[in-house]
Amino acid sequence: MNGLGSVAWPPAPIRTERLVLRESEGRDRPAFIELFTSPEVGTHIGGARPRAEAERTAPEVPARRSGSFVVERDGAMIGTVTLVRRDAEAPERVRPEGGEVELGYMFLPEAWGSGYATEACGAVLEWLAGVLPGEPVVLTTQSGNARSLRLAERLGFTEAQRFEAYGAEQWFGVRPGSR
Repeated sequence: MNGLGSVAWPPAPIRTERLVLRESEGRDRPAFIELFTSPEVGTHIGGARPRAEAERTAPEVPARRSGSFVVERDGAMIGTVTLVRRDAEAPERVRPEGGEVELGYMFLPEAWGSGYATEACGAVLEWLAGVLPGEPVVLTTQSGNARSLRLAERLGFTEAQRFEAYGAEQWFGVRPGSR
């Protein structure tokens, strides 16, 4: 997976009514460890990582790369939203040459059900439309993840196909680019 090409990074923090989306900082490390070791989150991403491993391997400033936003509420990290350019060899693609931008997100369980994912992902998609107008965006989630499927629908994604991966049926959706 690749970055966002010529897009300047990091952007100024994105502010919504309740959230700040910003680049990762060292103070986010404990929340990243919690995110990747949470059994609830792990259910949807192929399993939680062992805490000792995550604590040993997590960098001092996790996920500091182009397209990766920390979602902050009241000064604390509650999740992440990522935009990455997919590998052109990925079997699911929108354009013949591949390389679409893929939206990803993970939130701590205590943030689920409050609309934070919709708010954060919507803000990131709006930002992307401003810096890469017309860029289609794709999203992959487990078909069995009802919350994620509802989020995809609210964000304007439509189902393009389903496929098997990571031991579960996956839902692949597309959101046409905004102009």
